[in-house]
Amino acid sequence: MWRPLIILAFVPLTGCCFLPEIAHQPTLHNPFPQLSKVAVVPFFNQSTEPTVDGRQFAVSYFNELQLVPGFEVVPVDVVERTIAENRIQLDGPSDVRRLAQILGVDAVVLGTVTDFSPYYPPRCGLRVEWYTANPCFHAIPPGYGLPWGTPQEEHIPDRLVLEAEMALAKEQLKTQTPAYDPPESESDSGAARPARSAASTDPQAPADDGSSVDTTGMGVMTSTIAPGLPPAWPDSRGFISPPPSPQPPPCRPSDAPVMQHTRTYNGHDSEFTEALASYYFFRDDARFGGWQSYLERSDDFIRFCCHAHIWEMLSARGGAGETRVVWRWPSVR
Repeated sequence: MWRPLIILAFVPLTGCCFLPEIAHQPTLHNPFPQLSKVAVVPFFNQSTEPTVDGRQFAVSYFNELQLVPGFEVVPVDVVERTIAENRIQLDGPSDVRRLAQILGVDAVVLGTVTDFSPYYPPRCGLRVEWYTANPCFHAIPPGYGLPWGTPQEEHIPDRLVLEAEMALAKEQLKTQTPAYDPPESESDSGAARPARSAASTDPQAPADDGSSVDTTGMGVMTSTIAPGLPPAWPDSRGFISPPPSPQPPPCRPSDAPVMQHTRTYNGHDSEFTEALASYYFFRDDARFGGWQSYLERSDDFIRFCCHAHIWEMLSARGGAGETRVVWRWPSVR
């Protein structure tokens, strides 16, 4: 989670003359031009809190995503009306893709509230998946688009390095795990999402000539798979964006979300409250109570959780930009 470097510049002079506060604000942008226009549907509630309003979460996510340069987000009212008019059930990826195509968007965001408590210290768990209108786009793993193999690699935060390594190891282990058919239960239904295989979620699928093809639509990898490895073995070199390809890569349809991120936020976590204080500092909120009041107001708490969730998901895939210098004068001079 981002943390700005704040420098308080002051000079011990007589009177009420102070120099401004100088802060370095991190920036975020859309790292994927193919996913420019996005729709957000009301979140589902899988928590034990019955008062969760999925529409409130969707509106908060909409507002925060709209602030990220490079995104055009369809209003939640339009999305809800489209779902009702076309009687879309959102039971699986095919329904989500149909909604995306009707709305004319690149991706649809499906969110689920996995845990929520509005009482101090508040708690919020979110699982968000992005599904694309184009079935040829595959999963974009954490770590894709980061400056691997460059001098800037040493500045990649440790948490992003760990997240990328875990995502890569998870996909590699799928190729080494024996397949089995789980027993069916009474709760199983046709609405369940189809199981995802390692081949369907691997963004670097093998081409016929042995080179590694990027099925996310980014181009063709020129590296070859090392001898002795499975054909669908995810290669760490796939984290580096490939050069343009003379021809589009072949389409390998996938029902997997192109991006997904799961996180739980807790109001008494020191890292969370530090990030919340920074978020409040750059908002110029004139209400009394400071950042601590955000922990007491559910609407502000939910919006910040959506902000943090979007930031983590995009920055893990190359969306973090250079910091912006901000000067702020004291309110009393």
